[in-house]
Amino acid sequence: MIETEDQARAFVAERCSEEAFTALEGFGRQLLEEAEHQNLIARSTVESLWQRHVADSAQLLDYVPRETAGIWLDLGTGAGFPGIVTAIMRPDIPHILVESRKRRVEWLQRAISGAKLSNCTVLGSRLQAVDALEAAVISARAFAPLKELISLSARFSTERTTWLLPKGRSAAQERDELDSPQRAMFHVKQSLTSSDAAILVGKGRPKVRSRA
Repeated sequence: MIETEDQARAFVAERCSEEAFTALEGFGRQLLEEAEHQNLIARSTVESLWQRHVADSAQLLDYVPRETAGIWLDLGTGAGFPGIVTAIMRPDIPHILVESRKRRVEWLQRAISGAKLSNCTVLGSRLQAVDALEAAVISARAFAPLKELISLSARFSTERTTWLLPKGRSAAQERDELDSPQRAMFHVKQSLTSSDAAILVGKGRPKVRSRA
């Protein structure tokens, strides 16, 4: 379990290049400066930024095979987690970040510019208005309850799509509330950054009932 900032930094450093680690440090400084002007992260997590946010995002990469090709779609990116972190650490994967809040979109654009990311773009839109695309990876951190998230985002998935959905204590319960075919798609993995958190890792394209 990652319990300190030093452990978190070491965990991340093992999983990326020196260039990427330097970019993450810059992103962290930029975020803390911006957090003085808007509520990007909880005040209680400022002193544990690397553990609670950076390493928490970086651990998702352990479920993304090196040969993964295609778009990483991050839903409700907010302050940039996990999307900015994973885009920095995996420059070979194009990232699309979806965020509807105007000030967050502006912040994400500045963060992308600051990190000099050529593999990352922001869509300032509600997810319902985003044109359909095929994503190799779909991630969402505290975006919506699982049933709703699947209903909104299934159209972006294929049989090869990897789903990475960090959750709190409700992870297993939310999975168990799905119908049988959807439930079978997801496995509950323990978070490395909190004993009270888990990650729902899934594969495939969930079948959703028409709303008509």
